[in-house]
Amino acid sequence: MNIDTVSFEETNNLFKLALGLAIFTITYNILEGLISTYFGFEDESLALFGFGVDSFIEVISGIGIAHMIIRIQNNHSSKRDSFERTALKITGFAFYILVGGLVLSSFINIWNQHKPITTFWGIVISIISILVMWFLVISKRSVGNKLNSQPILADSNCTMVCVYMSIILLLSSSIYELTGIPYIDTTGTLGLSYFTFNEGIECFEKANSNNLCSCETC
Repeated sequence: MNIDTVSFEETNNLFKLALGLAIFTITYNILEGLISTYFGFEDESLALFGFGVDSFIEVISGIGIAHMIIRIQNNHSSKRDSFERTALKITGFAFYILVGGLVLSSFINIWNQHKPITTFWGIVISIISILVMWFLVISKRSVGNKLNSQPILADSNCTMVCVYMSIILLLSSSIYELTGIPYIDTTGTLGLSYFTFNEGIECFEKANSNNLCSCETC
């Protein structure tokens, strides 16, 4: 990281902002997880329920990101430590378990010809999520560019994946709410499973190396 062009005070303020964004991300994901799993269960929408569980898993990842920011603030040239690697592995395992549950539940829903009661809340939650996550992407990129910090920029690219998942939820929920076409909610669930599986792969790749984040290619 090259911070020669940034004053010491400004550098500290930027790191505080980066940490604040990480804490906000954790808090938001907890709330999003609680609300999404509740309405997903009540409305029998597997896509929304799975989206909520994914948010809870993102909390673990967010804790690792907050720790990373504190680490690089204290030592700009430090490498990923054991805490971050453990958090990444736990997150990766959780993503894989979620994928298995979502795919199995999707096939069960298809077999039973199950349809959600409504996907209205999926529309509302996904729109809010897109706006919040896009704000976080822009903010993290701004901080990362000012600090010339590749780890923070890589995190912003990973946050962009959350935007893609929110778009999938929005599309599947909107199409079903407007048309009532069977299996649309299940299709959205499988789309979420695809991104969740890739997130799991990326977690283990990062845990086993010092590469910043394979999300950079997203």
